[in-house]
Amino acid sequence: MTLHLLKLCVGADTIDDLREWVSERALIAIAAGQEPHSTHITRMIPKRDGELLDGGSLYWVIKGQVQARQRLLDIKPFTDSNGISRCELVLGPEVIETVLQPRRAFQGWRYLQQDDAPRDLAGLGDGATDLPLELRRELAELGLL
Repeated sequence: MTLHLLKLCVGADTIDDLREWVSERALIAIAAGQEPHSTHITRMIPKRDGELLDGGSLYWVIKGQVQARQRLLDIKPFTDSNGISRCELVLGPEVIETVLQPRRAFQGWRYLQQDDAPRDLAGLGDGATDLPLELRRELAELGLL
C-alpha cells in the first residue's frame, strides 16, 4: 500500500518559490551530467521505505497548508562528515499542486496515509487551478474544494 511523507517547506513562501528552487537544482544536476531531480536531506530515516517507494510522494506544507507534492524516487541513508546518520530523499522534478489542506507546524516529517493525502489540484477539472490562492484557501476551509 502506498504511503507518503509530509514535511514543512522551510524557506519557501509560495509554490512558485518551491518550483524555482527545484528548477535551479535540476539545472545544476543537468550541468553536472546527472538526472534532473532534486533531493532533500533529513536527519531521520524512514523505516517504511518499501511503502514510500511504491508510488509515494513528499507533500509540502507551505504557510500552514499542504499545497504541493513531489514524487519520491529513492531514499538513501548515509552518514555525514560528523558521523551523524542522515537520509537523502530523491524527489521527482515536477512540483504538483494539491488541494489545500491545513496543517499545524511540526518538526521533521510525518507519514501520510494515502486516504489522508490531498488530491491533485489538476484532478479537479478545468478552472480549479485558475482560482487565486486566497480564494482556494477560503473554499478549502469551507470544505467546498
